[in-house]
Amino acid sequence: MRDEVDELIEAWARERDDLDLAPVSVFSRISRLAHHVDKARRQAFTAHDIEPWEFDVLAALRRAGAPYELSPGRLLRETLVTSGTMTNRVDRLATRGLVERHPDPSDRRGVLVRLTPEGKDAVDGAFTALLDAERDLLTGLSGADQKELAALLRRLLLPFAG
Repeated sequence: MRDEVDELIEAWARERDDLDLAPVSVFSRISRLAHHVDKARRQAFTAHDIEPWEFDVLAALRRAGAPYELSPGRLLRETLVTSGTMTNRVDRLATRGLVERHPDPSDRRGVLVRLTPEGKDAVDGAFTALLDAERDLLTGLSGADQKELAALLRRLLLPFAG
């Protein structure tokens, strides 16, 4: 089976036979796959009336478990954004009724951001739709192939962890 990356590599090999093109065979495919994953994510989130950045915040709160609340600092670490960006995001989510702020009982100057029932419904629906879409993207691979691919990608990503 051939794909467009094979054609791309052949063209480069004709023009630059002095180069090892092995990385192109991996990363061009990852790049193309990322495009399809991004499209699937946008569609899943749009169907549930949330933006990708909203999903990131709501999902962090949902994963925290009941009562689905985190400090703004913890949200920063979970979503990898700046404090100014997080403040803006929490404000916008609160305006939409998806989160609310509560005083932190362990720090009288602090607040906790809590998922509302509407926020929980939105993130649960979007996550279910996302899993369905991602499962569809993997239909060409057996369960064993999926596990092998996940293991290989984990090895590739480990040097970037932390």
